[in-house]
Amino acid sequence: MGDATTTPGAGAPASGGRPPARYRQIAVDLASRIHQGEYAPGEALPAQRELSAHYGVTLMTLRQALQQLSDEGLIVQQAGRGTYVTPVQAAYRVDTLRSFTEDLREQGHEVVTQVLSSGLRRPPAWVADRLAGGDGERTLRLERLRLLNGRPAIHQVSWVRSPQGAAIRERDFVTTSLYAALADCGVAILRASERIVPGVLSAPVAGHLRQPVGSPVFVSERTTVALDGTAVVVDRAVIVGNAMEIRAERAATRLSVRWGAVHSPAASGDERQAPQAPVR
Repeated sequence: MGDATTTPGAGAPASGGRPPARYRQIAVDLASRIHQGEYAPGEALPAQRELSAHYGVTLMTLRQALQQLSDEGLIVQQAGRGTYVTPVQAAYRVDTLRSFTEDLREQGHEVVTQVLSSGLRRPPAWVADRLAGGDGERTLRLERLRLLNGRPAIHQVSWVRSPQGAAIRERDFVTTSLYAALADCGVAILRASERIVPGVLSAPVAGHLRQPVGSPVFVSERTTVALDGTAVVVDRAVIVGNAMEIRAERAATRLSVRWGAVHSPAASGDERQAPQAPVR
């Protein structure tokens, strides 16, 4: 963890005054290590007992230092899991038809898509209702996992009505976006409506996202409509609550709402559950 000395000058007294409290010295030193890249965004700090021994202080003093860093937004403390450097932020606009991947990659983030499953299946009732008029027996169910900077961040299940779903089922969705595949088979997208609510993670998806059951998540439901007014895709995305944030930019003539990657209803890809509260 490097040598046990604090950052030069961190413990020096102000001219004519007392030296800063020990926990403040530790906070300054840890902040310096974070800014210098010794602890990368999203990386866990050493255990509290290890840190307290390293600095030669009690756990109470060490926790005061960590609380200061938490108040400054440099770290995130997760009960029972440890202390992590706040991950790099990113933004995703939800008022456009661009995908999660397109927006995050545009900001310089590494986004990797893993296809967990793909096949023609009968959709659940809530999906069939939104795809009214579609052939429930021939609806493409596409399940994907998005890794943001190497960490699982989004679990997404997309249902695509037929005949479009059957036409694109063999496409490589690791490298091709769903919208691009639809465009290739002649589907022009007109608009999409999206609803976002907070929720808690359930067991089926928790394993994919490598998060404990009950962790906070965002749940996004999007219905995409083609130029002829037909609903062609219904998506449900479960987004790790400590990996993403929503930002809004307000102006006199418009409102721009954005997702942002930050520093992770019980939610699965197919089953709907009651939201806890609306996101405004």
